[in-house]
Amino acid sequence: MYLSNYQLPTILRPKPYNVLAFLGCFAKILHEKRTNSQNGAQMTHLDKMDLKLLAELQKDGRLTNNELSERIALSPSQCSRRRTRLEAEGYISGYHAAIDRQKLGLGLMVVISVTLATHNRDNAKRFGELLADLPEVLEAYALTGEMDYHLKVVTRDLNDLSRFVNDVLLPHDSVQHVKTSIVLNVLKDFEGLAVQ
Repeated sequence: MYLSNYQLPTILRPKPYNVLAFLGCFAKILHEKRTNSQNGAQMTHLDKMDLKLLAELQKDGRLTNNELSERIALSPSQCSRRRTRLEAEGYISGYHAAIDRQKLGLGLMVVISVTLATHNRDNAKRFGELLADLPEVLEAYALTGEMDYHLKVVTRDLNDLSRFVNDVLLPHDSVQHVKTSIVLNVLKDFEGLAVQ
């Protein structure tokens, strides 16, 4: 819908020689607003204190604002405001307890490579739906290259692994080939992102 100058408030009416500048500024503002917003939350630039706060919370998500304050040299109220903002903007997506799988009896970790029977969207969707219902699968990655997926799986023992591969993965109509590799030793586990 076209608006004439007379329909705009006086302050927004561009002078004839400033129309291009006016439109350029307006387009820039809209672009920045669109670029900076994600899921309805306004995204802001992270400063050094934000990064320090994220690093500390990655080490221990149970830290109180008073404890954070001591570690990053910022007032507890500032820590609280920053933490709330980082949560609202999606930088902090949740808090989780790190559970020892061995103590739960999940002693075997396996990397499983999977090739799909056919390469189309429906088959990939069926395989994704299968994985969503399998608590043994800790992580799953779609890949380029020879194999289509790599799964990080934990089971109680070899019998449990055999049941998982032979009774769950291989019979599924989306799967053509499965290759298992048992993890002998974990040299480095995920300890958090490099945020500083």
